[in-house]
Amino acid sequence: MKPWLLPSGRQRGIAFLLPDDWSPEQAQAVLELLDDLREVIWQHYLIPVQELLAEERDTGLAPDSWNSDEDDPPF
Repeated sequence: MKPWLLPSGRQRGIAFLLPDDWSPEQAQAVLELLDDLREVIWQHYLIPVQELLAEERDTGLAPDSWNSDEDDPPF
C-alpha cells in the first residue's frame, strides 16, 4: 500500500480523521475556518515566511556568478 502523503510531505504525526456524516455546510464551515486561519497567519508572518522560502530555494549561486562575461547583458 502506498503511504498517504499530506501536502507538506509529512508521513507521521496526528492522523486527521473526518466524520463520514458531515453536511456540505459543515464541510464548508471547516474550509472557511482554515482559509481564515491561513490568512491570519500569513498576515502576521508574511516577511519571515517569505525569507524562509527564499532560503529553502537558494541554489547557493550568487547573481554575480551567473554571468562570467561582464560585457554580456544579464538577459
